[in-house]
Amino acid sequence: MSAADLPKFEDLMLPVLELIQAGHQTVSDCLPALQTRFGLTDGQMEELLPSGKQTTISNRTHWARNYMKHAGLVEAVSRGRYRITPLGEQLLAQGRARIDKPVLEQFPLYQAWRSRQAGEAEAAAASVAAPLAAATPEEHIETAYAQLDAALAEDLLEQVLALTPARFERLIVELLLAMGYGDGRTEMGQAIGKSGDGGIDGVVNEDKLGLDAVYIQAKRYGLDNVVGRPALQAFIGSMTGESATKGVFVTTSSFSREAREYVRRVQQRVVLIDGARLARLMIDHGVGVRIDKTYVLRSIDANFFDVD
Repeated sequence: MSAADLPKFEDLMLPVLELIQAGHQTVSDCLPALQTRFGLTDGQMEELLPSGKQTTISNRTHWARNYMKHAGLVEAVSRGRYRITPLGEQLLAQGRARIDKPVLEQFPLYQAWRSRQAGEAEAAAASVAAPLAAATPEEHIETAYAQLDAALAEDLLEQVLALTPARFERLIVELLLAMGYGDGRTEMGQAIGKSGDGGIDGVVNEDKLGLDAVYIQAKRYGLDNVVGRPALQAFIGSMTGESATKGVFVTTSSFSREAREYVRRVQQRVVLIDGARLARLMIDHGVGVRIDKTYVLRSIDANFFDVD
């Protein structure tokens, strides 16, 4: 029994979309029906990834749903729960025998996502006109790592959007502490959560007496809700009321061009962190993520063999 005997994640796309249409909102909901459909044994269903953290079939089901999400066929309704979209309904109505990556390529959202993924390792391979099939083992590793890292960032932001406003504010304080502000000590950070637009949501003291502090505004907005200049003006007004000179404005969405230009002109030092940067900082500083498995690549130590 091996992973080769299990359905590939593209084989799962059509069944998973049909199951989501039928009301199976989570990966766990889908697994019993997938076991029946593909005639999988209990042993095959329990087979783990090399990391030992997740079953292979669950992982492949997740990736099938993830790819369809980026094509706009399914959408999240809450953390880990999905529903089919009108676009997904239209695709199923076509009576296709299979959904795979070539099918998804027809959708603009998927095309845009794949274009964004073409960065980093994949861009390096493309720059030398090397097709993936002809890539070196190191290039394969870099490409796979870039894909997993990008997917993690997207999933992480999705989890953050499901938090309550109060928990999101605490998360931002925890992130700044993890980045080394306040010497990383828990007692140096505090979520405040004042009500009203422009209020201070948190503060991290950079010294024990609180003589130097970083003030925080945290906006848990949907991806299409861009933070404009008025929100920044309100935040800086609140900072002025606290005689503060340093601030961090964090959002899960993005900032308008006018907002960024305004911040560059004000006297206070304010750093803007959008959703993409927030996810990257959380990954880089180990906030909300864990290490599943570490791979060590070794090479020949030429000095060891360089003996007279």
